[in-house]
Amino acid sequence: MKKIIVTGGYGFIGSNLVKYFLKKNYFVINIDKLSYSSNRYNLIDVSKKKNYIFIKSDIGNKKKILKVLRKYKPSIIFNLAAETHVDRSIDGPKAFIDNNINSTYNLLEALRFYNKFSHKKIKLIHVSTDEVYGDIFNKKLRANEKFQYHPSSPYSASKASSDHLVKAYNRTYNLPAIISNCSNNYGPNQNPEKLIPKIIFNILNNLPIPIYGKGINSREWLHVEDHCRALEILSIKGRIGENYNIGSGINLTNINLIKIIIKMMKKKCKNKAITHFVKDRPGHDLRYAINSTKIRNTLNWKPKINLTNGLLKTIDWYLQNKDYFKNLKGNKHKLRLGLNT
Repeated sequence: MKKIIVTGGYGFIGSNLVKYFLKKNYFVINIDKLSYSSNRYNLIDVSKKKNYIFIKSDIGNKKKILKVLRKYKPSIIFNLAAETHVDRSIDGPKAFIDNNINSTYNLLEALRFYNKFSHKKIKLIHVSTDEVYGDIFNKKLRANEKFQYHPSSPYSASKASSDHLVKAYNRTYNLPAIISNCSNNYGPNQNPEKLIPKIIFNILNNLPIPIYGKGINSREWLHVEDHCRALEILSIKGRIGENYNIGSGINLTNINLIKIIIKMMKKKCKNKAITHFVKDRPGHDLRYAINSTKIRNTLNWKPKINLTNGLLKTIDWYLQNKDYFKNLKGNKHKLRLGLNT
């Protein structure tokens, strides 16, 4: 049974990845420090499986991580432990520097030390974001893997920094690592501080749906299940030292996405959807768009879930799992963040 580690396994993408690999009979070790965005509800149905272990730890705890590596000897680490919300990074950038840069450094150091004395090296799949490329103003352009990094927010800058660290450790220390840069994910288990679950949560709770600025900011959307498949393919066939963009190629403006979900929700519940325009986020990038030709052509991956079916599946999951919201930590997902400039 192949042993892997998923860091941040109680988060949105992490929990979906844990369940994905458990279904494929991997032995999965979930390392999570249980921050505000971690939700135990995400893995409530797998917590007692024989091929699953949870270890509470910050990836910045180098000694503890090294101890885990020595004990379980995994073949791959999927690093999804990160602070991810742009608005929160505007209000409090320090947590993003600490967790996304310094903790990544300590994880890399633990891996470097382990691999130095091990006959079988552990491979790292470092999960990053399309936001490192920054604003893609030209609507005819999509950023490929050779595109220059232009991060705009403390969040994207911290992720860009962690990408550079991973690249440096690959080149300097021959650490076997691959970086993925994915577009906006959506699906089950996502904290309602993010746009799609926020729309659903606010409708269910008769709260107004905030639209930043004029609502014309454009994002590329990918269902988390397609992302999980891509990460597995990278771990098997990806080339060490390379970056791979993972995206659907489908962009929508925020206001159009909100209209689509409102229309879908009208058929699912009686609650009335209310929208209102709010002050825009400082430094709000207008458009993210990536070119994922590389992973499609060289590794034979492509998304299987179209946006309409994916959104319907997502809405149904939240309607059937209302206890998810009861397990959220704090109430900041109800508040407007990202204005503390």
